[in-house]
Amino acid sequence: MSKSGSISVNTENIFPIIKKFLYSDHEIFLRELISNATDACQKLNTLSRLGEYKGELGEFKIQVTLDTENKTLTISDNGIGMTEEEINKYINQLAFSGAEEFVQKYKDKADASANVIGHFGLGFYSAFMVASKVEIQSLSYQDEAKPAKWECDGSTQFKITKGKRKTRGTDIILYLAEDSLEFNETFKIRGLLDKYCRFLPVPIEFDGKIINEEKPLWLSKPSELKDEDYIKFYNTLYPFAEAPLFWIHINVDYPFNLTGILYFPKVDSAIEAEKHKVQLYSNQVFVTDNVKDILPEFLMLLHGVIDSPDIPLNVSRSSLQSDGNVKKITAHISKKVADKLSELFKASREDFQAKWPNVDLFVKYGMLSDEKFAEKAKEFCLLQNTDESYATISEYIEQVKPGQTDKEGNVVVLYTGHADEQHAYVSAAQNRGYKVLKLEGPLDNHFTSYLEQHNEKVKLKRVDSDALDNLIAKESATVALLNEEESKKLIEIFEKVNSTSEIKFEASALSPDDALITITESEFDRRMRDMSKMGAYAMFGQLPKTYKTILNTNHPKAKQLVSDENGSDLKASKALNLAMLAKGLLKGEKLTNYVKSELENL
Repeated sequence: MSKSGSISVNTENIFPIIKKFLYSDHEIFLRELISNATDACQKLNTLSRLGEYKGELGEFKIQVTLDTENKTLTISDNGIGMTEEEINKYINQLAFSGAEEFVQKYKDKADASANVIGHFGLGFYSAFMVASKVEIQSLSYQDEAKPAKWECDGSTQFKITKGKRKTRGTDIILYLAEDSLEFNETFKIRGLLDKYCRFLPVPIEFDGKIINEEKPLWLSKPSELKDEDYIKFYNTLYPFAEAPLFWIHINVDYPFNLTGILYFPKVDSAIEAEKHKVQLYSNQVFVTDNVKDILPEFLMLLHGVIDSPDIPLNVSRSSLQSDGNVKKITAHISKKVADKLSELFKASREDFQAKWPNVDLFVKYGMLSDEKFAEKAKEFCLLQNTDESYATISEYIEQVKPGQTDKEGNVVVLYTGHADEQHAYVSAAQNRGYKVLKLEGPLDNHFTSYLEQHNEKVKLKRVDSDALDNLIAKESATVALLNEEESKKLIEIFEKVNSTSEIKFEASALSPDDALITITESEFDRRMRDMSKMGAYAMFGQLPKTYKTILNTNHPKAKQLVSDENGSDLKASKALNLAMLAKGLLKGEKLTNYVKSELENL
């Protein structure tokens, strides 16, 4: 047995839900009512341009008036107005959008509906979130139209009577409810207007002042603007922020409409602290500053504005709906950023290098998270050497010392995660002509892996790993100062004074200028432990630490130690403690006892 029919909607049940729960934040009501007033002005302006209205337009204006004594808030416009029949059509029918109807009627007229904001026909009802009663006074632009009045106490009952408005336009009068008297404060209304309406295209007056900029900077052509204009606008958005490094002006009209200005601020390592600085607008109406669904994650660090009528919003216009358009816009923004950085790099590499410390985080974050961005970015991603010179990735690999390879023939690129802490190792490498990269940022543990994955036959090794020892050993003298028996004795001397199972000794014939004792660790083990601290590869956090300790059999002190029958233990202990101190392995009680012993021997 089958049955078909129409789903019935009980107005008395659905109306309270729309009033109270359509919007997550009650303050949105003011944005919605002023958006409607803006649409009323834009519609009449369009009719005038199309020749369907012959009367005087005058100066459009939206007036917001707060009467704290009578607890009313009034939004007035001098736009298209409504007749009694139109009030009954647009106000008394839920989800019937006059704006959408207007758009459809004139969709074949060029730009006729470009600035119309409304879509869903529900924004007006947000007034009941804060008002116990709402009154409309309206007079249509049409000849011989009569003023009409509509009022409702928030129930499904309304009353339409003769109105008292004498000039074209509409007044929306809100009688504020007792639980919403926070909106009966001048500073509160001013704050909401500044947040939601500061860039609407019709002048908005409140408390005797125009509070908005009718043509925000992002709607201007880049060719019409100077650097001072961009910086001034940035200071308007972020009054106490440091000047931006540079900016990207986005102006797209096909296959979607997208305008905006994205600024590159000076960024430190505090990634999270800088997010939620990009504001999303739709037809100049503020939507949100949480743009994670439209900006790639790495560009959440940028500041600025994005405006697009083609971004799909939910019914309450407070967040995005994910669809194919959003993905296209996201990809386009990422491409524009990559193109801008490439342009700056090619225009002045010297200037780009000067800004690199503040761009480094953006670029590496992007390369780790966006393959298409990474493909472009490898041309301008810079690597900094410990001698403060810069090179692109391909340039750096080409500049490594000949023969700087491991047993598998991979090019070994040395780097430091902290140049000051690893100074002795960096110096040892530099003294032998090896370049050492500075990879000290919050993302560089991941970036080292990225560089290896995207550069065949290249391995990155931290300068205090065993990689440096292996490279030095390839170059060192083959004839040792100590013979095999003496080398074994040297190891025995150090094993005798060693108090930790983590250190394992090896003898190697290095240069006499190299250190007597050098402590290193496996690059793989160390990297896995570092990754485990960041939440990845947690199992490797439990790996036992083992340090390879190279005893230089060509060092003059090595000969003295094996020849000294009495003082070798003390000297070896002191040498080992110094090496452990340099590596950061002397901690807690061991460090305290070492310092105490040294002070006693002064």
